[in-house]
Amino acid sequence: MSGLDEILTLIEQQQKETESSILKAAESRADVIKAEGNEKAKKAYEEYLKNAKAQAEKDFENSCASVDASMKRKILACKVEIIDDTIEKTISKLKNLPEKEYFDLLIRLISRHLQKGSGVLGLCEADLNRVPADFEKKLCELTEKIGGSIQLSKQPADIEDGFILSYGLISENCSFRAMMEAEKEDIRDTAARILFG
Repeated sequence: MSGLDEILTLIEQQQKETESSILKAAESRADVIKAEGNEKAKKAYEEYLKNAKAQAEKDFENSCASVDASMKRKILACKVEIIDDTIEKTISKLKNLPEKEYFDLLIRLISRHLQKGSGVLGLCEADLNRVPADFEKKLCELTEKIGGSIQLSKQPADIEDGFILSYGLISENCSFRAMMEAEKEDIRDTAARILFG
């Protein structure tokens, strides 16, 4: 082998060693990059999973809260409907009391609204037509206790039941519906406690 061939062989051998060294370094670097990439991907996956789980739990809680609120609104609406229906039945029952009981109730209610001075009591047409004989006497007895007077109007009041009590320009509508409406919130609260505990 000539000196030139030896030099060429030596160069080729060094070239192969350099290539091998470069390839090993590249492979080593690629392994490091790959390992770093895998680690980053794993961390990103775990972070995404953690965030997705937290979001899913939050969405579930929000859905539960929304459904719970909706159910509570529906239950409340149902309770209000039951109470309002009970109020309507009560008004109807009061309106249809037997005559004696009805007018005894009116006397009790009138006694709560009496004032000193001269008042006028208005009844609906149906009640004016069935006023008991002793009704006006009972009214006079009530008003004498407080130093006033009350006159039963011969003109029918524009109400379905109950009465309208007027003192001068001030009139108080004491029909059963008007009294229920005036006390509706208290009546609802009381009825709710009784009906639903």
